Amino acid sequence: MRLLLDTHIFLWYITGDSRISQAMREAIENSEAAFLSVVSLWEATIKYHLGKLPLPEEPHPWLGLQREEHGIQSLPLYEGAVVRLGGLPLHHRDPFDRILVCQALEHDLEIVSVDSVLSKYPAPLWSAADTH
Repeated sequence: MRLLLDTHIFLWYITGDSRISQAMREAIENSEAAFLSVVSLWEATIKYHLGKLPLPEEPHPWLGLQREEHGIQSLPLYEGAVVRLGGLPLHHRDPFDRILVCQALEHDLEIVSVDSVLSKYPAPLWSAADTH
């Protein structure tokens, strides 16, 4: 199983937050590969600087160091994923989540998220029910 972690899942995972279930944590740890999109770093950095996301340190270099320390691979944003946006239904207005869906489709990844709106897209994901 190859996983793409939604931003909140990554943050919960690296901080040991209780909102991520033990089953989901184990799935990430036992996955063939777990990825964090550069789009998630972009989202977290924006939210941090807007005062909407408290972090223990500045996003750069802390988020990248945490990603590496937890054995999560970086997923760059390539044109092949971006061009999928035109064919993606407008189930979700969040541009960050929409591009994560496109990346999951492009790279055959399963999105790990508790955002139930993502389940409307063709990319597989973990539902909120899997987190508790």
